[in-house]
Amino acid sequence: MILILAGLISGIISGMGIGGGTVLIPALTILMGMDQKSAQAINLVYFIPTAAIALVRHIKNHRIEKNAVFKIVIPGILGAVVGSFIAMSVNSQLLRKCFGGFLGIMGCMEILKGIRYNKTQD
Repeated sequence: MILILAGLISGIISGMGIGGGTVLIPALTILMGMDQKSAQAINLVYFIPTAAIALVRHIKNHRIEKNAVFKIVIPGILGAVVGSFIAMSVNSQLLRKCFGGFLGIMGCMEILKGIRYNKTQD
């Protein structure tokens, strides 16, 4: 039941374009006791159909900026290749700590962005 709930929440977040891995990977590692590399691999497989569905919806709603797409696709592919080599060569526990740190930093940045946005609205 936990995996079904994690998958549902992750899918909703993925559909919004935020990235379901922020829910799915911690759920798999913390709640299910899976190692980080396996959780990331499952997340990548999971990402393909959810991203495809979200992409179709965003294209239909004219939310894709073509200039930005062309500027990030090639670097993104290169980064994915380099990142996969790094992930396979790094100890799973270190990778888990790095991912947790990344999520913490991103969470703090989003909180600060929200605070700044609220101040400009006042």
